[in-house]
Amino acid sequence: MILDEFKLEGKTALVTGASGGLGAAMAVALAEAGADVVCHGNSRSPQETCDKVERLGRRAAAIQDDLARPGGAERLFEEAQRFAAVDIVINNAGTIRRAKAVDYSDADWATVLQVNLNSLWKLCQAAGRSFVRRRSNGKIINIASLLAFQGGITVPAYAASKGAVAQLTKALANEWASQGINVNAIAPGYMRTENTAALQRDEVRNRQILERIPAARWGEPNDICGAAVFLASKASDYVHGHVLVVDGGWMGR
Repeated sequence: MILDEFKLEGKTALVTGASGGLGAAMAVALAEAGADVVCHGNSRSPQETCDKVERLGRRAAAIQDDLARPGGAERLFEEAQRFAAVDIVINNAGTIRRAKAVDYSDADWATVLQVNLNSLWKLCQAAGRSFVRRRSNGKIINIASLLAFQGGITVPAYAASKGAVAQLTKALANEWASQGINVNAIAPGYMRTENTAALQRDEVRNRQILERIPAARWGEPNDICGAAVFLASKASDYVHGHVLVVDGGWMGR
């Protein structure tokens, strides 16, 4: 039965940036589909998300580590593996720093690239090594952005990092697809999260954004959950190197 292909019983997922927003929503959705979940938090504990997972009858572990620090990704994966062999990785953790390009600091550039790209790469590499060694049909889902396709305004490091995430996803899929490892990405549109709080508060930008979205609303964290469960499940076994846009129709406008 086709619905059985979406079930995740017996799987363990690692979700980064799961303290709130999109990461928390996806972690809970994977648990609803049957997975145990390792929830990572960057600046705050993901324990609340773990509590929701456990209330669904699934096992959970909370890990807090700063992915802005070199070595954080490697430590995170090792600790997650001590909980259980990881089958699914969702690289959701991200940060954004806004400033005009002429004023953009080296420190902000380095932080955004470290969190959004370097740590994601190291987690992909660690997961890929584990999947190859175990001959496991693992799933890696990277969270990209509409700015993998567009340039944005006053977010040069974020745009650069998300463009790179989309290309890295394709590069890894090319190498690992023949071994039964799926590497795909989700590109969320304008979602109602902490990262977009400044845009939501800006009356002019908020109006401009809503006028461009055919669905005429901001996305909510739960809007991304179907895509995440699909890409984590057997239902997507023949999907490799794809960047799935979940944007209320923005890119089609």
